[in-house]
Amino acid sequence: MSKIEVDTIAPQSGTTVTLGEAGDTITVPTGATFDASSGTLTLPDGSVTNAKLANSAITLNGNSVSLGGSASIASGMFRNIIINGDMSISQRGTSFTGLGDTNSQYTLDRFKWVEEGATDTAEYTVSQSTDVPTGQGFSKSLKIDCTTADTSVDANNIQYIGTAIEGQNLQYLKYGTSNAESTTLSFWVRSNKTGTYGVALISNDSTEYLYSQTYTINSADTWEKKTLTFVGDTSANFDDDNGNSLLIQWYLVAGTNKSSGSSQTWGSYTQANRAAGQTVNLADSTSNEWYITGVQLEAGTSASDFEFLPVDVKLARCQRYYYALLNTGENDNYFLSGYYYTGSFIYCHTEFPTQMRASPSLVQGSGTDYYTFYSNGSGDGFDSFNYNITFLTRNATFGNNSQVSGTGGNAGRVYSTNTNSYVHFNAEL
Repeated sequence: MSKIEVDTIAPQSGTTVTLGEAGDTITVPTGATFDASSGTLTLPDGSVTNAKLANSAITLNGNSVSLGGSASIASGMFRNIIINGDMSISQRGTSFTGLGDTNSQYTLDRFKWVEEGATDTAEYTVSQSTDVPTGQGFSKSLKIDCTTADTSVDANNIQYIGTAIEGQNLQYLKYGTSNAESTTLSFWVRSNKTGTYGVALISNDSTEYLYSQTYTINSADTWEKKTLTFVGDTSANFDDDNGNSLLIQWYLVAGTNKSSGSSQTWGSYTQANRAAGQTVNLADSTSNEWYITGVQLEAGTSASDFEFLPVDVKLARCQRYYYALLNTGENDNYFLSGYYYTGSFIYCHTEFPTQMRASPSLVQGSGTDYYTFYSNGSGDGFDSFNYNITFLTRNATFGNNSQVSGTGGNAGRVYSTNTNSYVHFNAEL
């Protein structure tokens, strides 16, 4: 067989180079073949995985490359609008008990348990679980476990897990224009309770708009991937700021006043349409559990594979909203520096690892001598940081002005004395 090696083949005239004639086959050394008569490139078995190219061209659409059908390859980083969709970051702890009674609480980072409406007797534990879909790359999931049952749901009661998104992170969706992008929500879910559940997107700026759909858990105790596409809203835009512009809510319990309507595309916020079509009551037995992981919201009409990010990137993105300087169980540690501003007033200062969304509030554990300020060879116990001096998006200065006594100007360090002491900063939506 003859062999010709060249660097470039250029046309003698025009812009077309013909390789062979109709019926000829040109073999590429890697195993791929190109049919000149039809322009077909054939790839050897095993060279393309998890997708097939058949009867469609490859097209670029926004942030994804469509490979015929519904398969796609993302063309950019951070295509997932959701933060911590793999449930791997949980700065507040790994288990949250006694949730219910119309309260709300952030649990795993960026995901909030909420109960609205009339008081319901059901209670739950939300935890970070290691039960995950096999072979998908996930190591953690969010688990909701019913610990106190309620078989009779009040008509105005609704319970859900949700997440919120800043408006400035949504501008590329072009809402409020004729070019508004569709988005696709995908997630892995598991429960012993089969049946129909509701999920909704809520536009949360000057006027609230609702888009609700349903999904079905078909097999008990089996991880299933769900994909829902939401058409873009051409009538209302997201504010370009750090406020709460978009809510995503997965409903677990819904009374008739929250579920008796119809699933709807973008429109007026109608309470009866929020969980329209939901048939499941996760509160009807203490045997009930519900898990979720791999949550992804992206531009386009198809779901790409979940976007895994390095742990340092994930943590930094979560710390924009919540920063744990000291956690419970981290006692017997120095964690903060300060000085005696006066003989009875200590100033302490910390720099945040990333700029927070807004000026945060201080969240702390308090009790008798939970903290000790050591300076000049002696310790000064105090119960809490009772004086907020300056809270900015990049740093905070705070202290105690009622339980300390020392020499003005002397520097020192704060020591965590009790296992229940903790110091967090909250700038959540």
